[in-house]
Amino acid sequence: MDSGHPEKSGEKPTDVRGTRLTSEGGALGAKRVGWHILAMHVMAVVALEGVVPFDLSTPCEVFGRVRLPGGRAGYQVRVCGVTPEVNAGMFSLRTRYGLGELARADTIILPGIADLSVPVPEALVAAVRAAAATGTRVASICSGAFLLAATGLLDGHRATTHWLGAEELARRHPAVQVDPDVLYVDNGQFLTSAGAAAGLDLCLHMVRLDYGSAVAADAARVSVMPLERDGGQSQFILHAPPAPDGSSLEPLLRWLEESLHEPLTLEGIAQRAALSVRTLNRRFREQTGTTPLQWVLRARVRRAQHLLETSGHSVEVISAKVGFGSATAFREHFHRIVATSPQSYRRAFRAPR
Repeated sequence: MDSGHPEKSGEKPTDVRGTRLTSEGGALGAKRVGWHILAMHVMAVVALEGVVPFDLSTPCEVFGRVRLPGGRAGYQVRVCGVTPEVNAGMFSLRTRYGLGELARADTIILPGIADLSVPVPEALVAAVRAAAATGTRVASICSGAFLLAATGLLDGHRATTHWLGAEELARRHPAVQVDPDVLYVDNGQFLTSAGAAAGLDLCLHMVRLDYGSAVAADAARVSVMPLERDGGQSQFILHAPPAPDGSSLEPLLRWLEESLHEPLTLEGIAQRAALSVRTLNRRFREQTGTTPLQWVLRARVRRAQHLLETSGHSVEVISAKVGFGSATAFREHFHRIVATSPQSYRRAFRAPR
């Protein structure tokens, strides 16, 4: 479906997705956790009338700055619109591509729009559905989830959006399982993020899926952003009073990072923090949005990802180094969180030696 305004000509690049990594849970029958990129990955970022400037600029900046080892760009970003000129609130912008470019993209990004009462353009719905039918990855940022939900592609899947719009998204699209507490949801082919800066979390997550943690960590440093934030939107929905002096968990979190190889129990962590288990759980919820043991689990998996990429250690050795009781338990937790096996992750993302 073409928007009618001029586009750059040219064939779709060679399939940039190359060797497909598989895991259960992908949408439309797809099985994927990421792609081993062999050529330039084309990102089509859709700019509709009333697009939220922050949501539009986030993917453009993040993906546009990604550099692979050797300095090669990781993505080609193309801003696409239904019309050649778009009102973005305080300013207007011109798009260089029309919706026809979505058919040639490897990933489509749907940024949020300010006015949710405006009907979603039928041309956009048709273009996104057609691209998704060929396996194109589609992601939304903030209220862009309303655009993606309008295509019907989120039906039966978990999704998120800005917490202020979560109830409205669930009301309009009851077939979508709306989760207002998370920063982003990855369903494989379809991904959604919460509001504002959560779009940055999602973009960095996709960089890691495509190119591995080392490239994603570099992109995070350029963005002055941690590669992964613990917790979710629940940290921001309920604003707890400021913590009294000395009650920050930062020293405890640093100790936990240094002690991942040790057997860590809830009681032991509480004793280290000189807190009751109940108070520890409450403070973790307030300051990280998750529980102590869930925080430790994800920290161990992150450390394991780094070792899989940068070392030649066996899975059994890595399992011990990051504190899992057995290689079997390590494989189970790793697969649940990363959606692939440690061996498959290493094959895809280990740095060339």
